[in-house]
Amino acid sequence: MNILMALSQLEVTGAEVYATTIGDKLIEKGHQVFFVSDTLTKPTQGIFFKLRFNKRSIPRRFWHVAYLIWLIKKHKIQLVHAHSRASGWSSYIACKLTGTPMITTVHGRQPVHASRKAFHALGYAAVAVCEDIKQQLIDSLGVPAEQIHVIRNGIETEKFTAIAPPHNDKPLIIIVGRLTGPKGDVCYRLLDEVIDLNRYRVQVISGSQVTERFQRFQNSVEFVGYVQDIPARMQQADLVIGAGRVAMEALLCGRPTLAIGEAKAIGLITQERLAEALASNFGDIGPKDLDIDFPALISEIENGIALQETDSRVRQQIQQEYDLNRIVTVLEQVYQNAYIYTRQREVPVIMYHRFIQQDSEKGVHGTWLPVSMLEKHFKLLKWLGYETLTFQDLAEHGFIHRLQPGKKFIIITVDDGYRDNLTLLLPLLKKYNFKAVIYAVSGEDHNRWDVDVSENPDRPVPLMTQDELKQIANSGYVEIGGHTLTHPRLSKLTAVEQRHQIVENKKVLEQLLGKTLISFAYPYGDYNEQSKNLVAEAGYPFAVATNSGPLAIHQDNLAIRRIAIFPKTDVFGLWRKIRGNYLFRKIK
Repeated sequence: MNILMALSQLEVTGAEVYATTIGDKLIEKGHQVFFVSDTLTKPTQGIFFKLRFNKRSIPRRFWHVAYLIWLIKKHKIQLVHAHSRASGWSSYIACKLTGTPMITTVHGRQPVHASRKAFHALGYAAVAVCEDIKQQLIDSLGVPAEQIHVIRNGIETEKFTAIAPPHNDKPLIIIVGRLTGPKGDVCYRLLDEVIDLNRYRVQVISGSQVTERFQRFQNSVEFVGYVQDIPARMQQADLVIGAGRVAMEALLCGRPTLAIGEAKAIGLITQERLAEALASNFGDIGPKDLDIDFPALISEIENGIALQETDSRVRQQIQQEYDLNRIVTVLEQVYQNAYIYTRQREVPVIMYHRFIQQDSEKGVHGTWLPVSMLEKHFKLLKWLGYETLTFQDLAEHGFIHRLQPGKKFIIITVDDGYRDNLTLLLPLLKKYNFKAVIYAVSGEDHNRWDVDVSENPDRPVPLMTQDELKQIANSGYVEIGGHTLTHPRLSKLTAVEQRHQIVENKKVLEQLLGKTLISFAYPYGDYNEQSKNLVAEAGYPFAVATNSGPLAIHQDNLAIRRIAIFPKTDVFGLWRKIRGNYLFRKIK
C-alpha cells in the first residue's frame, strides 16, 4: 500500500519515533511510506514532506488541506495514518474530499471540549497505544468502543540486549524525555527535589533545547542532547527514568526502570506493577497532569539503584507486548479494514464449476457455463486490466498484497475438478495468461452427489483422473485445493466423519501432486465452526465458502466469501459482479 504518516511537531517526540519505526518496517514489507510533518528528526527510509501544521491560522489550515490533497493524488496515497490532533483535523478533511481511508493513532490524553466531542476527526478507526487512552476516548469524548483498537508501540525488540549490570564508580541515572511541557516539569522537579546530584551521576537525554530554568543544573547534570543509539546509553545506566517508549526500551535492556510520565508515577517497574504500567503507557496517561508524589520517589530511586537488573519475566512480557513484527501485522489488519470498508471495494473471488460446448451437456443444476461465454469473461477481465491471484500468492505475500496501488486483482476458483477444466478451461488460462484455483474431489470419478439423489438428479459428468489432475497441476496455471472425498454437506456429519473427509482428501491429493495444499472449499458452501476448526487442524491456512463470511476477505481466512457465476452470467453480469462493491450492495 501507499501510506502517508501525518504528524505535527517541533521537536523529537514519541509519536515521531513510533511513526518512523512503524513506517520503516512497513517499507521493509514492501509498502511505500511517506511522512508529512513540521519537522522530522529521526532518520527514516520514507520520503519526508515539510508542512507546518503548527501554524494554525484559517488561511494556513486551508493550505494544509490543499497540500495534503496534492500529496494524496500525486503519490496515489491509499491510506492516511495521522498521529496528532493538528495533522489529524487537516488530514480528515483532505481524506473526506478525496475518498481516502484514514486512521489515527492517539498517543496521549485528549483535551475535552464541545467541538472535540461532536467531531472526533479520527477517521475510520482510532488506535490507542494503551488501555487508559481507549477508556478516555470512550468516557470523555464519546468515541464508540468498536472504533478503537489498543495497539501498543512497536519496538525492534531484537535490537535490545540485556547485559550484565554496569560497574560504575558512581551510580548513573539516565532521564530521557522532552524538556518542554509536562515532561519538562517532571524532569525539573526530579533534578530539583528528588535526585541527590552529589551522590549520583545524572545524564539527561533530550532533543529539546536546554531552557533557562535548567541552566542552574549545568555543572551537576550532563545534558547530552538527542542521541541516536539510546540502547547503548541505557545499557550503561544503573537506573533509567522515563515513560512510554523510554521505559519499554530500558526494560528490554534489562535496566531497572522508574516509570514517571506526564500524568503519574508508576514507580520502579516490577512484575506486580507491570499491568498498571502497560495500561497507562508507563505513567503518561491519567486523569490529570503531574499527579505525582515527588518526595516518595526518593526511596524508589534508592531501590532502583540497589536492584541492579530487571526481572526477566518483565522483560519477556515487554518483548511479547511490543514486538514490532506483531504490531505491524496487527496494524496491517486495521489498514485493510479501513481501506476496504471506506471504499466499499474488495478483490472479487469468483466461483465457476464446469464448462460445456453443446447445449446437450447442460445439467439440472446451474453449475455449468458455455466455454464461449467463459472466453468472453476472460476477454473482459483482460480488457479491464485484471491480474489473477492464487492463494499461494497470498500465502507468500499476505492478504494486503491484493491492495497494491495501481493493480486490479481477481481470484478465479473452480469447484469439483471436472474433466472439462483440463480440456476447456486450461487452454483459455494459457491464452489469457490467467491463473485459477481448482478444488478437487478425490474419492469419486463423477458428480455422484448430484446424480444419486431422489430429487432432481443430474446427468453424470466425469471428473479428472489422477493423471489428468497431475497434468493440470503441473501446467503452471492452476493451483489445486481440497474439496473432500465425496462432496458431502459437512455440517450434517459428525466430527469424525468431517475429519475423514477433509484430512483424507488432502492426503490423497498431496501424495498425488507432491505439493502441499493451502486452501480448501466447503462443498455447497456448507460448514459449521467444527468444520473450520478441522480445516485449520488439517493444515489449511485458507478456506473458501460461498455466501457466508465477512465482506473483507482478510477478516476470516477460513470463511472467504465467493461470488457465484451462473449459466446466465453474461459479460454485463460479470462486470457487475467484479466491480468490487457487488457484495456490499448485495448485503444491503
